[in-house]
Amino acid sequence: MSQAIQKTLRDSAAMRWTALLLLALAMFCSYIFMDILSPIKDLMLSERGWDSSAFGTMQGSEVFLNVFAFFLIFAGIILDKMGVRFTAVLSAVVMLVGAVIKWYAVTDAFIGTGLEAWFTNNLNYIPVFDELGVSPFYEGMPASAKFAACGFMIFGCGCEMAGITVSRGIVKWFKGREMALAMGSEMALARLGVATCMIFSPFFARLGGTISVSRSVAFGVVLLCIALIMTIVYFVMDKKLDAQTGEAEEKDDPFKVSDLGQILTSSGFWLVALLCVLYYSAIFPFQKYAVNMLQCNLTLEAPAADSFWAQPDVTIVQYIIMLLVAGFGFASNFQKKANSKYTLLTLSILSLITYCYMGYMRQSAESIFAVFPLLAVLITPILGSYVDHKGKAASMLVLGSLLLIACHLTFAFVLPLFNGSTVGGVIVAYATILVLGASFSLVPASLWPSVPKLVDAKIIGSAYALIFWIQNIGLWLFPLLIGKVLDKTNPGVTDPTQYDYTWPLIMLASLGVAALVLGLLLKVVDKKKGLGLEEPNIK
Repeated sequence: MSQAIQKTLRDSAAMRWTALLLLALAMFCSYIFMDILSPIKDLMLSERGWDSSAFGTMQGSEVFLNVFAFFLIFAGIILDKMGVRFTAVLSAVVMLVGAVIKWYAVTDAFIGTGLEAWFTNNLNYIPVFDELGVSPFYEGMPASAKFAACGFMIFGCGCEMAGITVSRGIVKWFKGREMALAMGSEMALARLGVATCMIFSPFFARLGGTISVSRSVAFGVVLLCIALIMTIVYFVMDKKLDAQTGEAEEKDDPFKVSDLGQILTSSGFWLVALLCVLYYSAIFPFQKYAVNMLQCNLTLEAPAADSFWAQPDVTIVQYIIMLLVAGFGFASNFQKKANSKYTLLTLSILSLITYCYMGYMRQSAESIFAVFPLLAVLITPILGSYVDHKGKAASMLVLGSLLLIACHLTFAFVLPLFNGSTVGGVIVAYATILVLGASFSLVPASLWPSVPKLVDAKIIGSAYALIFWIQNIGLWLFPLLIGKVLDKTNPGVTDPTQYDYTWPLIMLASLGVAALVLGLLLKVVDKKKGLGLEEPNIK
């Protein structure tokens, strides 16, 4: 019997890490599309007439159905009822459908159609939602922005469904093994999508000397087609695993509302869920404003048009170097020989320095912020491995909160002091962005692997769905709050590179303070109730 078990795919390190790679690459593609328009906000104004209100409303629409139509709760029920592989493929299809709609909305083909006329004349007032101030549309919003928002809503449903599915899939393939390392590695790879988006979205929009915003979105659509293929391959692998183990993918027991009661009565679950929303609300909304924040606080001068640093080919070279940083750093975590480990680490650090130098020479805020996930790629697997073998997940969440506070306060009070210093400001920006990315890596490495310790395996999909739903409330609310605080504290400012970001950054730092308090409380609850959050995953 033991010999038969050893022959399953799950017991093969190569196969379970292959399954993880398929899921991670699908999330990598979704992360790229999520912020595909963020680096080209200025072009959306000049090419499609989207002002900041239209752009911000469209961006916030991603989580609208998840929050207000409770789609994430239904996604968790689908996941528990239908299983990982069905939901993985479904989420990829939903993301692709939404992406295609958003792409068509920003193409030249949409202009002058009957569909454009319909969106111009309709959806200008949504009862109840308008009164509450949470409508995804408003009167005067460009038709292309309205239609793109519809597509982005659909994409957001698929994206968040994919998120809970990937978490559940990793639990299935890695429970009792290196689960925290797997979750950390998956998120580290997926977050490279942020850097990829920052680098390539402007590149495709300006490719060939002509501006076309739809090219950037088309790039994201192609990647989501690849993501769908990845999930289909995963479907085949996962089905074979169930055939080998005799496990049933579909649940025999129907979903009961009482199952949610088991989750909601867990104090440990609520602390983890609130920690999640605080962490993510301090990071993801910030990403949408980070490039503009750097433009406001750094002294950047565009390189001469005929210089090497102004050429489009530099984008490709810099991205290759970024992949070397991530590849060398990630691979170093899996080396048993010290010489190999430190050689790869050295190569990763040298590549990172080269990448930062190129970003400085390009004098591009987008290129500078693209460094955000690189240190996370290096240390997330290290942190995950530590949690697997040593534990201390709750303690790591406390450390992450402290780093979060420090980074946002540095952006608020230290970075502005270097405005006028070309080199000094960029160095402070790079260091703070890298540490912020590293602090965020503590979430997948320590928080997500803690959920299976808090709820029954049968309803873990619903548990992840509830956490993601709570998280989405923050992702909807805080981009709006940042914008409102920015407007209130910058009256009369018309130049988008002259905003004072002090108060929005203080607000984000306060989220870190709240997370710190909850992290300390979680340590107390864990010790009192014996939840096992400080214990290693591998025993």
